[in-house]
Amino acid sequence: MTKYFSIFIYWICNGVLMIVPVFVLYFLWDINSLASLAKTNINLPIIWETVKSWQWYSLWVLTTAYMSIGLVGLYFLRRPFQNFANGELFNLFNSLNLKRFSILLFAHAIATPLYFSLSSVLLSLNHPDGQKVLSVSFGSNEIKSIVLAMIFWVLSNLLVDAAKLKSENQQFV
Repeated sequence: MTKYFSIFIYWICNGVLMIVPVFVLYFLWDINSLASLAKTNINLPIIWETVKSWQWYSLWVLTTAYMSIGLVGLYFLRRPFQNFANGELFNLFNSLNLKRFSILLFAHAIATPLYFSLSSVLLSLNHPDGQKVLSVSFGSNEIKSIVLAMIFWVLSNLLVDAAKLKSENQQFV
């Protein structure tokens, strides 16, 4: 069963890594679609009529940078799961990639409040004095991501120890 879950996770990661850049490029090409998406999903008192095109392109850059952290994390996550599917469980390569994933997951969790804060300020820059918006939030999703990052960090260290034990056992055989 582990093999099938590993294959599934590997292909999900690959799918996301292929689909997300297409959407990113689409939103660059059709910035009005990004604007429509933002207007329907951002629940802040933004006066949308005041947002200029340069702000939408700046939001695109900010969003792309923010999403890149997660995409790079998925890149590193898919590699050990490909090895797990092939029966290669205890090696340094898997451990290093899981450790990189945990670092990027932690960075993504920390970047989330910063991203939403910068987005709110960026979109309200043209508001009259006293009506600019700064939205800062740190919620349970970020806490869950940080805890999950710590779990992956510990598991990656366990894989290093397991790889050492496997190597020692092979020397005796």
